[in-house]
Amino acid sequence: MASTVLTLIGKPGCHLCDDARAVVTGVMTEFTGVTLEERNILEDAELHERYVEEIPVLLVDGRVHNIWRIDPDRLRAALALQATTTSHPAPKEVQQ
Repeated sequence: MASTVLTLIGKPGCHLCDDARAVVTGVMTEFTGVTLEERNILEDAELHERYVEEIPVLLVDGRVHNIWRIDPDRLRAALALQATTTSHPAPKEVQQ
């Protein structure tokens, strides 16, 4: 069974990051097969350079989903779509 990985990029002491974490963890309880990874921009120079002005950033399977504020309804819709596409992959082309 495929899983969806959410990556929350932020830093300690960031109130928006705390708010985002609360939204993400709340929405995650409604879905199976979803995991959360947290990344700290203070511990990763590349992430710091890329996202310092945008945290928190939420990635869904490595793609930017939201910056600054996480909308729970938008996240639910994305996770529902992800669950549909991963549980019903496109049919393989028949080789002749």
